[in-house]
Amino acid sequence: MSFFAKLKSRLTRSSEKLNAELTAVVGESVEPQEAARPGLVGRVLGRTEPPAPRRLLDDAMLEELEEVLIAADMGVETAARVTANLAAGRLGKRLTVAEIKAALATEIARIMEPVARPLPLIAARPQVVLVVGVNGSGKTTTIGKLASQLRAAGKSVVIAAGDTFRAAAVEQLQIWGQRAGVPVLTAPEGSDPASLAFDAMTRAQADGADILLIDTAGRLQNRADLMEELAKIVRVIRKKDPSAPHNTLLVLDATTGQNALLQVEIFSKLSDVSGLVMTKLDGTAKGGVLVALADRFGLPIHAIGVGEQIDDLAPFDPDDFARALAGIEP
Repeated sequence: MSFFAKLKSRLTRSSEKLNAELTAVVGESVEPQEAARPGLVGRVLGRTEPPAPRRLLDDAMLEELEEVLIAADMGVETAARVTANLAAGRLGKRLTVAEIKAALATEIARIMEPVARPLPLIAARPQVVLVVGVNGSGKTTTIGKLASQLRAAGKSVVIAAGDTFRAAAVEQLQIWGQRAGVPVLTAPEGSDPASLAFDAMTRAQADGADILLIDTAGRLQNRADLMEELAKIVRVIRKKDPSAPHNTLLVLDATTGQNALLQVEIFSKLSDVSGLVMTKLDGTAKGGVLVALADRFGLPIHAIGVGEQIDDLAPFDPDDFARALAGIEP
């Protein structure tokens, strides 16, 4: 199954209510249409296809669409922007359900296209990638999947298990490291994460590694002590290399909805977030928050995840995502 098919399947399952509501909005109160005159082929075959029903795109329908998008975690401002763009040049026209869904997907993709960028690779060795996020966001699995992809691309990768206060987190990262064929550097439980990060940079430099992925403890954005610890890791890394970390990836859980916006705000202040990875687009995620993030912050979205397998992480494709969110078949 292709990644788009997997994304479409899981977004459809997790957003059945959204798709049902969207279809209900654009499928209600349709106007009867005059039968189309048969063309040459139709006259030869003696039959015609019935025309698709159409509905007037008016203010009432736009308001209903906006409510559906807000319910899909897109947020008030972004939903209003999408529906306003949808109305431009189409208000007062009669459109089919397929035409409205296609137009909606186009407007969503228009917002997403500027932020769809892969993780940039630079000449620095090692390229230091700091991975941050709150508890349970999927950081560990993301690191494992990313390490596997980078290694498959011919890069030598080292992982530093920076969540030194949870033995289970280190063990999980070691399992992912084994799957990816990448070494995982650890420290005794309770060790200073900043010291481990420093030692990992020293080791990666000595080994000539291309990329160093540094895991961090899951941090609640309202815990000042934990957030300060993250800031300390950044300060220590920069003693070794003033330009590091070269990338700071914030991993977000799609099921948290609009709370993801607050996480981006706070983590960006502490660790200079350079890009996003959105996980858990399966399950109960509605997907619309990704559009809100792109609209509000404009940070690169490097990848999205829709499962637990090592290949369930792929570069973000705005067109595929927009079509899946709008319920359009590939």
